[in-house]
Amino acid sequence: MKIERKKTRQIRVGEVTIGGDAPVRVQSMTSTDTRDVRSTLEQINRLAEANCEIVRVAVPDMEAVAALKKITAESSLPIIADIHFHHKLAIESIKAGAKGIRINPGNIGGRGRVREVVKIAKDYGIPIRIGVNSGSVEKDLLEKYGYPSPQAMVESAIRHVRMLEDMDFFDIKISIKSSRVLDTVESNRLLSKEVDYPLHIGVTEAGPVPEGIIKSSVGLGILLSEGIGDTIRVSLTDDPVKEVDTAYEILKSLGLRTRGINIISCPTCGRIEIDVISLTKKVKERLKDIDEPITVSILGCVVNGPGEAAEADVALAGGRHMGLIYVRGKPYKKVKEEEMVEELYKTVIDYIEGKL
Repeated sequence: MKIERKKTRQIRVGEVTIGGDAPVRVQSMTSTDTRDVRSTLEQINRLAEANCEIVRVAVPDMEAVAALKKITAESSLPIIADIHFHHKLAIESIKAGAKGIRINPGNIGGRGRVREVVKIAKDYGIPIRIGVNSGSVEKDLLEKYGYPSPQAMVESAIRHVRMLEDMDFFDIKISIKSSRVLDTVESNRLLSKEVDYPLHIGVTEAGPVPEGIIKSSVGLGILLSEGIGDTIRVSLTDDPVKEVDTAYEILKSLGLRTRGINIISCPTCGRIEIDVISLTKKVKERLKDIDEPITVSILGCVVNGPGEAAEADVALAGGRHMGLIYVRGKPYKKVKEEEMVEELYKTVIDYIEGKL
């Protein structure tokens, strides 16, 4: 089954295209103090190594703007400046080299100030992301709907979109997020029917691992399976690199992106004659630097091993004191237990290099 994605307008954040026929993009946000240039750049570099494609940084004051100028000059990723309350921060962030800005027009200081931001964004040719969270819905909409419901968040977002459109600005990306998974899903479903702008999706404040991964996987998985979403962030109370890793696993599971090893491993049972849990961890660590999209199976018994090995590019069926490596579903070589991980790694490399 192939997911049919909704065709949206295409925008560009630096050299990264979003929407249209572009793949679903993966982004994260730095957790460092932006004013600490070195730490922020170090984290951006780590995110880039994990194949993050866009990074957002908080810009709370003019000191952060000054640091942002240094950061954008050296960053390996296009940077989106996250702005709240002060429109001049948005203006100066654009001048400092941000490739996009995230604002909530409702808290930026009124229509006149939004117009000033829009003018600079036009001049520099950068997009504006309209961000509406359940905690930022305007008071009149809260009174109308009783709480930050999906309908309230959508009305808020469209209100801001129309404001920018009235200013002849259409280089827009929209995000609506809630910490409630089903509210996030419903609000983006509703919004997707109303606009053709690219949507940035995510469950905000999803929490620590594993709770945050579960919430994000459920919410993003539902939306992406329905073709909704052009760029994603997994919001975790953890290292941002884990956000990127999780995002790619979600996209890989839906067939929307291919990156790195897809590991299939059995959940263990009473038939197992080898420590599959430990073996899988060792294999995952050994193969972590491989970017080629191939499937590797690690099975622990003769019941399902041979059959499931046929579904992988390279597979290892482990048994007592030995294992059998398969390539394209066919037996390739027997290996001793203590050599399994390294022999599997060598086989994967040979497969990638076309030697098998």
